Amino acid sequence: MLKYLLSSPYLIIFIRKLKTMKKILLLGLFSLMLISCNSIDKEKADLLVFNAEIYTVDDNFSTAEAFVTKDGKFLEIGTTEALEEKYDIAEKLDAGGKSVFPGFIDGHAHFYRLGLQQQRVDLTGTKSFDEVVQRIVDFQNQRGAEFITGRGWDQNDWENKEFPTKDTLDELFPDTPIAVTRIDGHALLANQAALDKAGITTETPFDGGDIEQKNGRLTGIIVDNPMSLITNALPEPSTQEQVNALLDAQKISFEYGLTTVVDAGIDRETIELMDSLHQEESLKIRLYAMISNTEENLDYYLDKDPIKTERLNVRSVKFYGDGALGSRGAALKEEYSDRAGHFGALLSPVEDFKETAERLAASKFQLNTHAIGDSANYLVLKIYDELLKDGGDRRWRVEHSQVIDTADFKYFSKNIIPSVQPTHATSDMYWAEDRLGEERMQGAYAFKKLLDQAGIVALGTDFPVEEVSPFLTFYAAVARQDTDNYPEDGFMMEQALSREETLKGMTIWAAYANFEEKEKGSIEAGKFADFIILDKDIMKVDAAEIPGIKVLETYVNAEKVY
Repeated sequence: MLKYLLSSPYLIIFIRKLKTMKKILLLGLFSLMLISCNSIDKEKADLLVFNAEIYTVDDNFSTAEAFVTKDGKFLEIGTTEALEEKYDIAEKLDAGGKSVFPGFIDGHAHFYRLGLQQQRVDLTGTKSFDEVVQRIVDFQNQRGAEFITGRGWDQNDWENKEFPTKDTLDELFPDTPIAVTRIDGHALLANQAALDKAGITTETPFDGGDIEQKNGRLTGIIVDNPMSLITNALPEPSTQEQVNALLDAQKISFEYGLTTVVDAGIDRETIELMDSLHQEESLKIRLYAMISNTEENLDYYLDKDPIKTERLNVRSVKFYGDGALGSRGAALKEEYSDRAGHFGALLSPVEDFKETAERLAASKFQLNTHAIGDSANYLVLKIYDELLKDGGDRRWRVEHSQVIDTADFKYFSKNIIPSVQPTHATSDMYWAEDRLGEERMQGAYAFKKLLDQAGIVALGTDFPVEEVSPFLTFYAAVARQDTDNYPEDGFMMEQALSREETLKGMTIWAAYANFEEKEKGSIEAGKFADFIILDKDIMKVDAAEIPGIKVLETYVNAEKVY
């Protein structure tokens, strides 16, 4: 019986199946062991971005198809195949063939002010004073503010290009103070109720600017320094309003692919609020803070080391040299071409600026000075040169560098950096020559000449003076046209920047101007994983398409924030 069973074909088949199953099992176990060993050997990565046209903005301005990140930093850039083979990757992002860039850096803006502006009447784009008045009326009907404030009017865009007067506002709002600031922030219009609240009369003394009078009466126009009389009379925003302002500004910035913003002139209170919001992680954007030039601020910061976290850098002071060209406050060497006997004005005595500059030179802080007119630029450049001639890596900046005497370009270098805002050129081009004349225009808005001399330019927007969009910055630098493609051949095209130069100015050069080039500004191993994905390739599309480019996604520390 046993012999029969052993010789049974059924048993023989069963034994063979057992042997086969054993082989399969052993093979499976072996495979699992290989996979396990392979996984152990692989370095872990958090995110793979692939199927992309990646502009790294490294020293070779190289491109790539993929990169991996770990702990919020770029880990390696390469091919998809090589990175997948090398790393055990937690998450993968298919970029769909779109272009990827380092997060944009706005080299000069007013971040906090942009946020506050979201809670005030918006006067940008108004084509007449009547439209300004209507927007104020509409705003007040909705908000019922105790003190109406706003920003954005520009008389140069109106048929009547003279400064407005307060008469209409006095009639409509006899008891409600109103103070609305010109687009450049260097002039405002106040009604009588606001003037009364600030204690401003025809006898009020001032220095550096103007409290305009006609026929012995106040017009309501105040230019530069005496504007502080009005701002000091404004009710202080609550802590919650300040928080809302910062978060609103962050939201707008992320939508435009800005991952770092330079806030050009803020006080200690705002800086400390930024830091606290960073710590609680509601504020994720990186900020480079220029400390406003007040005695209180200087006394607090200058004897200390700069403040540096991953998201906040406090190591510079903002000084205002002069006013703006649009309000004829820019300090010129010769009189304005369109106003005889008028030269603009420095906003501080020369000795005060020199004293402040010497104090900064003896500290660890950077000095960043607003200079528009050729006279202001000469003063700033000359004093910078004298104080920095002994060397050292100080990277002092000239903010705007807008109108330069041809003899003064020689002062710029990687230690005296031009920080410019290309959209100022396309905003001012309609009337700039009227102010300056043909000869002085040769040294105005001269981005290429500044780059050739300094080796770098830091690019920004100056928002909310101009729009937030870095794509308008790019377009103005490259095409030097407005969004109606005017002028047809571009404005002073000999001063245009290439696309590569412009991208560097919005990334790695802007980072350099902040002493941050080792941690951001390019997609390279070890740097913060701040990057953006665009719907069109800004380096390849027809120039006319650049203003309309959209940000698809924005990442800070490899975290999607938009």
